[in-house]
Amino acid sequence: MSSDIDLDQTDSAILNLLGLDARRTFGDIGERVGLSAPAVKRRIDRLEQAGIILGFTTRLDHTKLGRPLEAFCELRFAGKARVDTIASIGDDIPEVEAVFTIAGDPDALAWIRVRDVRDLKRVIDLLRRNGVVTGTKTLMVLGTSMQQGKPLQFEGHPTTR
Repeated sequence: MSSDIDLDQTDSAILNLLGLDARRTFGDIGERVGLSAPAVKRRIDRLEQAGIILGFTTRLDHTKLGRPLEAFCELRFAGKARVDTIASIGDDIPEVEAVFTIAGDPDALAWIRVRDVRDLKRVIDLLRRNGVVTGTKTLMVLGTSMQQGKPLQFEGHPTTR
């Protein structure tokens, strides 16, 4: 799969429309970008094959799912820890949404969703259990402001709206 693909304004507009609502029909997208539904499908297939579109997702209300508390935990590792070990630290912990390996201090940032503070403490203990984590610093999220609907920009040319 090659990601060396020239994106034109139509591709950019399609990506923006999918970013706003991934359940849009090919016909709806086509009406908005001036293409037929089959032409839109071909473009989306090409963007998937090129690895630009990695998948489609659903936004969830985590409060209604019983995990209203969101936190980020900075993780510091022993100097001998391999990057693969760092990246996989939360693989078997369902409350860990993602682990970002980063350059500098700290070594990683774990994104966590839990029921309450007691549950957060339990998850942090799980992250620290194997002995390669030498320190943590946890930041609880008070609120989130998402950039929904912000137009994408590719190679200096804005997408059509």
